[in-house]
Amino acid sequence: MNKVILIGNLTKDLELSTSASGIAFCRFSLAVSRRFTNSEGERETDFINIVVWRDIAVNCHKFLKKGSKIGVVGSLQTRTYDAQDGTKRYVTEVLADEVDFISTKKPEDNGAVPEEKKEEDITQTSQELQPVPVDEDQLPF
Repeated sequence: MNKVILIGNLTKDLELSTSASGIAFCRFSLAVSRRFTNSEGERETDFINIVVWRDIAVNCHKFLKKGSKIGVVGSLQTRTYDAQDGTKRYVTEVLADEVDFISTKKPEDNGAVPEEKKEEDITQTSQELQPVPVDEDQLPF
């Protein structure tokens, strides 16, 4: 079985590319914090290479920005290639089958909501809510 499940944040904005056969894809790095702390009490972060293809790649490019939190389900793959200097290079990456958008960032405000806007929304919502009259004879219990 080869299955990888990750939750992390995008390290940069995504770039959509097209293969030689015309299939859309994106490559990106996902910053994933480790579950434990090191000897200095800090949580270390791993940067994991992800590849998405076709419609998933198009949607990721359209809706995700640097810092967006996503969940990825896929499989681990290793490939090799010959570098320009003649050495053989190995690449390990996650081939994503599913990408869940946990949080997205709006380009105009980087996802930040001013404090006054949050309080305004809470006040407005609480003013709109009204108690529902209940007829005790109509309840089924």
